[in-house]
Amino acid sequence: MNEIEFLHKDISCNKNIVVKIKNATVYIDEREILHNINWEVEKGDKYFILGANGAGKTTLVKTMLGYIWPFYGATVEILGQRFGNVNLNELRKKIAWVSPFIQQHLARELTGIRMVLSGPDGYLGFYRNANERELEEAKNLLKMLNASHLENKSILGMSSGEQMKILIARALLTKPELMILDEPNVYLDIAEREFLLNTINQLAQNHPELTIIFISQRIEDILPIFNKGMILNSGKIDITGTREEVLTKENLKKAFGVDIKLISGNKGRLWAVIE
Repeated sequence: MNEIEFLHKDISCNKNIVVKIKNATVYIDEREILHNINWEVEKGDKYFILGANGAGKTTLVKTMLGYIWPFYGATVEILGQRFGNVNLNELRKKIAWVSPFIQQHLARELTGIRMVLSGPDGYLGFYRNANERELEEAKNLLKMLNASHLENKSILGMSSGEQMKILIARALLTKPELMILDEPNVYLDIAEREFLLNTINQLAQNHPELTIIFISQRIEDILPIFNKGMILNSGKIDITGTREEVLTKENLKKAFGVDIKLISGNKGRLWAVIE
């Protein structure tokens, strides 16, 4: 292979990298939260990040979104755009982020439907009139999530589970290239959690081109569709690889500090039991 062919191959390969982070160390209030993160996610990957509370999962997400910046010398590229040379507000419009963290910034006067409609604009508020197509799409998404009754309800008058459904509908309305689900079912009861996981599974199957990163501290929430992943432990990557390589008793004991027995369900999900 000559030099031109090599360069052409290298460029074409890079087009398939949706997340690329190199040598990223993050400090918050002079305390190291992430240490030397080196990580890539390819286009269309269904990728999970597992870790205990305080492992650095949400800090990693905020680094991907440009809300937190790593120490000098790191490289962060999202959707082929290198931080430092990109308009972050425009980039974030291509990323759907669903997280309980967002709920802290919700405006009391917003109704469910207006919060959903705000997605494509990239703001946590809706400051214009929606057209008929946008309104129809937003209502259809709420219907899909069994949340049509929340259209005209105040955001801050909703339960945490109801708010999460609104945020997921908002994310889907953006037609994103990258979707980050940051512990989206943490406030949901069992029935709501299973409904949401089924919705995520259908979304992943129906949109193979969509890159989805699913973050959780619960092993049973990691659906079989998420066939690649990592364990984050005290700000460091313990292991990355296939689902089978990552979700082992040994890796989980190291991450959570307890002996864990894995029970496989009939649909391929794993359930954790403390031994």
